[in-house]
Formats: sequence, structure tokens, C-alpha cells
Amino acid sequence: MSTSPSPHWLTSKEQQSWRAYLAMTARLHALQGRQLQVLHGISIQDFQVLVHVSEASDGCIRTSDLADAVVWERSRLSHHLARMEKRGLIARNTCPNDGRGVLVSLTPAGEELLVKAAPDHVELVRRVFIDALGPDGLGELDYVTATVLGALDVEPEPQSR
Repeated sequence: MSTSPSPHWLTSKEQQSWRAYLAMTARLHALQGRQLQVLHGISIQDFQVLVHVSEASDGCIRTSDLADAVVWERSRLSHHLARMEKRGLIARNTCPNDGRGVLVSLTPAGEELLVKAAPDHVELVRRVFIDALGPDGLGELDYVTATVLGALDVEPEPQSR
């Protein structure tokens, strides 16, 4: 019978840093979500979709590329897009050169909502993130995020035991 090695537990300082990071990202995400909901009646997820679709070169993006951009499972994105389509914010059409692909584009209502919501969103991000960190802090954050993203790029997908 083989025994697995005991975990390499976090030190108190490591645990403090990890939990502070989790608290910061959760609070920042929640604040962004509340602001968008109160001021514009949309979720942070709606806003993410609107932003990524608006930034697509042809004004539309394949659902598979959008799922990668927002880091969601395809089925979650499909359900979310159905709700946004029902509200008239996006349109989905079959990809002309690939009958299996679906393209997402903004409707005029979606574009209008994004134009209204983006200034409030960027003002919040600037106030509580960009200005709070300053140039030196942003440089350090760039190093940290590049390092972690690099480690994630080589991390194998978990396998069930």
C-alpha cells in the first residue's frame, strides 16, 4: 500500500499573502459587479462579454474565442449569451465559412450600454487599483502576474484520482 507524501503546507506568511490576494480579488470583483448592477443594470459578466465582443476586429467573435477570453466553460458561456440575447444586448449568427461555428456581435442596445457603462467602470478601476498602486506598484504587479501566468501555462490539467 503506497502512501502519498504529506502536503507542503503554507507557512503563516505564505497563507497570509494567499488569503490577502483572494480577499482583494473577491472584493474588487464584487465592487465592480455592484457598481455595474446599480448604475447600469448589468452584471460584471455581462460587461466582460460586451467588452470582448466590442474589441473583436470584425465586430464579432467566435463563441470558442470568447469563452477562452472570459475563461469560461463553453456551456456556461452559451447559457449566458442566451440570456444576453434575450435582453437584446448581443446577437448570435452562424459563421459563414464554418456552419458549426457561432459568431457573437453587439446589438445597438449592447453598444449603447457599453458606451454608458465603460466610463464608470474605468473610473472605479483607476481609483481603487491603478492610482492606489501607482507606477511602481503596477510594475511589481506586472512582474507578479507574468510569473504566475507563466507557471499556469505549464501546469498540467488536474486528473481525477
